[in-house]
Amino acid sequence: MFTELSTKITHKLANIDYVTPGLILVTALICALVAYWRTVEKKSVRDFFDFAFPTEIILHRSAKADALFFVTKKLIMPFLLIPAGATFVTAVGYATNQSISWIFGLDGPLMTGPAGPITILIFTVTMLLAYDLSYYLYHAAQHRFPFLWELHKVHHSAEVMVGITKDRVHPLDDLMNRIWDGVIPGICFGIWSVIALNPVEVAVFGINVYVVRNILMMDFVRHTHLKISFGPLNNIILCPHWHQVHHSVDPRHYDKNFGLLFSFWDRLFGTQFVPEPNLDLKFGLMDRDAADYQTLRGLWILPLQKMWGHAARRVRRRRRAASTLTRDRSAT
Repeated sequence: MFTELSTKITHKLANIDYVTPGLILVTALICALVAYWRTVEKKSVRDFFDFAFPTEIILHRSAKADALFFVTKKLIMPFLLIPAGATFVTAVGYATNQSISWIFGLDGPLMTGPAGPITILIFTVTMLLAYDLSYYLYHAAQHRFPFLWELHKVHHSAEVMVGITKDRVHPLDDLMNRIWDGVIPGICFGIWSVIALNPVEVAVFGINVYVVRNILMMDFVRHTHLKISFGPLNNIILCPHWHQVHHSVDPRHYDKNFGLLFSFWDRLFGTQFVPEPNLDLKFGLMDRDAADYQTLRGLWILPLQKMWGHAARRVRRRRRAASTLTRDRSAT
């Protein structure tokens, strides 16, 4: 039995994707070095580690909650059977392909043969734009509608940023986001499959489009205390410091910088806030129950209870309205 268990563990470890987290950690290390070099005059190795891993952040109750939530989520997620985002993209893409093919009487892709480098490049850009616009719209909705906000509060409840704060997302929020992510990107992919691409070739340059997006937007780094800016590129790519503004408790920063990878969506829809380069930020929630979100119960159960409360109140209001309408009709 022990031999069988050890074999399973060895097999699982042998099949772990070390490339993606390796790239993320290397990127974070480079960003920490850049930020340290720019802000500290007298430099030393010890001082760098104090700068990159400040005790007041690493030992903060929010950081501990992040770590507990990260571990429990990784352990529980396989049992929740939440499908990958590509599943919804493929489903919507197939429906779009079949609809367009039926309307125009097409039997296959308009372009035969393997896609060339220019086609792959255009495909990459359009899919990233579709994913990013999809995220922006859902993210804005999370802040606008109380039912969605109760789930999204889990992410905003972080009082310090420690990298894995990026995964401080309720599993139900993950599922709803992936379902919504299938709409715009799915339609985009469906159109592409009519033009040139076989669904098997959905990987971008051999890498899943989600991974490409995550590497480019530095999701880990922007959920740290490192104030990284991209200079002139900030007009195109949302830098970590601009995203950190989105987590700020300052009322000036509420509902700002919703973007994921590209910053121009916020400029286009009037939700952009450009911070001063050295602007210090305080993170978290201003709600009276903000402290409740620093426990596992607060991160897992409390959002569901509050969502149920919103749903119950809406049902009661509708019943009262229907009852009032019935009485009025009876009176007339």
